Amino acid sequence: MLIQVLKSKIHRVTVTEANLNYIGSITIDQDLIDAAGIIPGERVFIVDNNNGERLDTYVIAGERGSGVVCLNGAAARKVQPGDIVIIMAYAMMEPDEARNFKPSVIFPETGTNKLPQ
Repeated sequence: MLIQVLKSKIHRVTVTEANLNYIGSITIDQDLIDAAGIIPGERVFIVDNNNGERLDTYVIAGERGSGVVCLNGAAARKVQPGDIVIIMAYAMMEPDEARNFKPSVIFPETGTNKLPQ
């Protein structure tokens, strides 16, 4: 039996843009997705701390060092620039593997979305 376990988390990052006129997805600074162990195209779950919205989509890599976190397409209706969100990716594992697995969790600097030095 496989269970779903938290694999990666970008904790309390600031939404910089919401682009309704895009196909869909979330664009995230390449530095952030690398640090969290998320890959472009991977499914992620997003929780908006400001309004309680929860949604899932897939990741597009944004410009490295830009701090971009942009919800695209229909998801743009669920968030506002300036909102604080948590972005999570999960993996399927056997329970024995999951007991010892340590997720990659990063804490970007508030407002800049940059990794702490």
